[in-house]
Amino acid sequence: MAPDYLDPLPFVPLLPEELLRRHHVHEPMDHRFRSAARLLQAMWREDRELPIGHYRVDGKRKKLGSRISNTAARAGANFMAPAITALVRRELAYREPAAMIDEGRLYGNLLSSMPLAFNLFGLLKLDFAFASRVLGELFPDLPGAQVRAVLFEHSPGRGNPALTGDHSAFDVLLRYEKPNGTRGFVAIEVKYSESCQEPVPSIRPRYDDLAEVSGLFIEPRKPTLKANPYQQLYREHLLAQAMLMRGDADEGRFVVIAPQLNTLVAAAVAGYQAELKPAGEDQVGFASITLEDTIVALAMAGEEQYAARLYRRYCDFQLVDGELNLFWAGDGPIGTTSEPTAVTAAGPLKLLPGGRA
Repeated sequence: MAPDYLDPLPFVPLLPEELLRRHHVHEPMDHRFRSAARLLQAMWREDRELPIGHYRVDGKRKKLGSRISNTAARAGANFMAPAITALVRRELAYREPAAMIDEGRLYGNLLSSMPLAFNLFGLLKLDFAFASRVLGELFPDLPGAQVRAVLFEHSPGRGNPALTGDHSAFDVLLRYEKPNGTRGFVAIEVKYSESCQEPVPSIRPRYDDLAEVSGLFIEPRKPTLKANPYQQLYREHLLAQAMLMRGDADEGRFVVIAPQLNTLVAAAVAGYQAELKPAGEDQVGFASITLEDTIVALAMAGEEQYAARLYRRYCDFQLVDGELNLFWAGDGPIGTTSEPTAVTAAGPLKLLPGGRA
């Protein structure tokens, strides 16, 4: 049975500085979505009475509501189930050589997309039957496909010149097999509060060669593909294509998962998609799926309660709206808002039942 829906918010609100300071999440460099998402994570922490974390600025410790204390982090409080905490510890112990995993962010940063990837796909790794049902919900064109592996922070070969020659990796990779024996993969990049304006790494000449032979792009040597906001999508898409060309699988697709209201990521995805040719049978297709719809897929596959908890933590911006109304009803000044980067409105948002825990 599909989850219930609430009326959608058109976009996240601009939040008053005093409200953000009350929750220790006033970060002037935050863009509009990140500011709201940081508050949402702080509220989640507060509701669970998790001790606040800190960071250093100008040599001084500063409280940050979207982080948890080292003690809470070591206990696995950033993860949504004890089984996922245990999975994370094992994944770190057996991480791929040279895998880029920041353990501090993973364990203690509530806003990071790294723990989100484990919270979103951890149960799939623990139960391939459940994983196969989720795969079918996300991709109806894969009826009967069975998940054979769920890999985190995965590269098919870091530094391998036969691929991209660098250390690019996917947040998650699902390997599956169709009933007819076809082997496929879904390579996934998970975004939460990112802006697609992260530091640009050195992009090797190998990418130009791959872009030419891949046939993926309308203009394969277009400079904007190797600059923000497209460069990470470009690198990972070509890594997936190199896997397919090497014969790692018979088919594949590269997917970005992000909140619907993160309009900076949505704009980057739409712009990148406009640079692509229609994918052929020997090419890796590109798609985007909202975080909300991914959570709905978990619910439809049988984890309704877990999906509702995930939604409430990461996507229920009705809670932020409620906190804003409480602020206006109190003694806070009205009309003084922080001024993050303006973003455009997103489309309709599917919502699970809300309400602050």
